[in-house]
Amino acid sequence: MDASSWDERYAAADRIWSATPNQWVAEIVPTLPVGRALDVGAGEGRNAVWLAEQGWRVDATDFSRVAVDRIREWARDRADSVGGRLTAWVADAAASVPDSERSAYDLVLHCYLHLGPQEWAQAVRGAVERTRPGGAVLLIGHAGRNLEHGVGGPQERSVLFDPAEVAAVTQDLPVDTELSEVRERHVADADRPALDTVVLLRRR
Repeated sequence: MDASSWDERYAAADRIWSATPNQWVAEIVPTLPVGRALDVGAGEGRNAVWLAEQGWRVDATDFSRVAVDRIREWARDRADSVGGRLTAWVADAAASVPDSERSAYDLVLHCYLHLGPQEWAQAVRGAVERTRPGGAVLLIGHAGRNLEHGVGGPQERSVLFDPAEVAAVTQDLPVDTELSEVRERHVADADRPALDTVVLLRRR
């Protein structure tokens, strides 16, 4: 889907995604020192808002203008807990990284950012380029094997990724892998769990 399609999808409902953070984000991020974070492909901002409420200074980007407007509105509504720590703007996840954003973040998050193989590889490289030495890149997405053995998520294999595909894309990048696995995520009213790839990288 392109940006205009996502604009239409977001505009058609008050909220598409949950208002609570992704469970893997909520589990892993508290183990990291609080600092400056970038949420790429932030959607309506459920993770970005939660990060800001935990004390992170957060930049959130999405290529849907409607989604970005929704993040800004949500941040205003939760001003008491967000505390002005959240900024959102429209951006392409696979665009080249400007000099001003290189080594700028303690955490870069991709949560269910599903792109074609070339765009996804570029987005992962961009995440690493944006991360400070010692900082973390957290990649969460529907696993390739979710198509046959899980539930939900995109139904096109080319936009899904398993840990081995993350390893192939990052093998020449200045990162060490601290966590790389497929996890089961409970889905209400489903007869089996969703399968998510969860990878935590540390920038050298």
